[in-house]
Amino acid sequence: MTILVTAAGGQLGHLVIEALLDRGVAPESIVAGARTTSKVADLAERGIRAVRLDYMAPDTVAAALEGVDTVLLISGSEPGKRYEGHKNVIDAAEAAGIAKLVYTSLAHADSTDFVLAPEHKATEEALATSDVPSVVLRNNWYIENYTPDALRAAETGVIAASVADATVAAASRADYAEAAAVVLTQDGHLGRTYELSGDTAVSYADIAAASAEALGREVAYVPVSRAQLEAALTEAGLDAGTVGFVAEMEAGIARGVLSDADPTLARLLGRPTTPVAEGLRAAVEASRVDA
Repeated sequence: MTILVTAAGGQLGHLVIEALLDRGVAPESIVAGARTTSKVADLAERGIRAVRLDYMAPDTVAAALEGVDTVLLISGSEPGKRYEGHKNVIDAAEAAGIAKLVYTSLAHADSTDFVLAPEHKATEEALATSDVPSVVLRNNWYIENYTPDALRAAETGVIAASVADATVAAASRADYAEAAAVVLTQDGHLGRTYELSGDTAVSYADIAAASAEALGREVAYVPVSRAQLEAALTEAGLDAGTVGFVAEMEAGIARGVLSDADPTLARLLGRPTTPVAEGLRAAVEASRVDA
């Protein structure tokens, strides 16, 4: 089996490859695809084949699939452009006769009222109508998404958000990466859609408390209105489109779109998911080392 990990230059892609290696997959059986190959140079040094793969350049996708039978399609990072790139990979995988394609989607992508959902839903539909055997991993929020909030709170002592008393069933990026490695290397998952989340949904007050623990200082959660959030983002210099997108994302969280805790991720991992306090502490420490 030869496994192609797309977007391998990113944090999730790197962690998936580490998880594959930990599960005994030989380096020569892994292909790291990245739009910028310098971002996977460290993997190439370990015997992993590095290839250029740009979702928006179908020729690079086709070339990356040569000699591959299993693919992890990590969702693109540019809202509004994701679906087209994902469809290019699905079409190329179908043409290449790929035996298994695993896609990282979003929690309840087919039914949720969330600004991030439509492109994931469209991608799932494209997979369903293709001839590519597939598995869908609907990832909830990453604990690491709160690292910037925690780092700002190191100065301000505040985490502000327009999510009211909403909860989020976040898990660590490494948890989701390990689950992807499990599904990529095990039989019996084809045709399945898995809702993946942390074991427990936490509030933003809980996230503030976890930040306080990581930072060694008091941190308070301060709820704000959507109008207050938009004003603050505008004052920070963000353009109107970005302001509206972020505000609508928080509005979705306020509606509870990320609140469902599901045991499936822990079951795939064979262990509890990473607690938010532990994951956030590790993320803050890593960011300080990298700074």
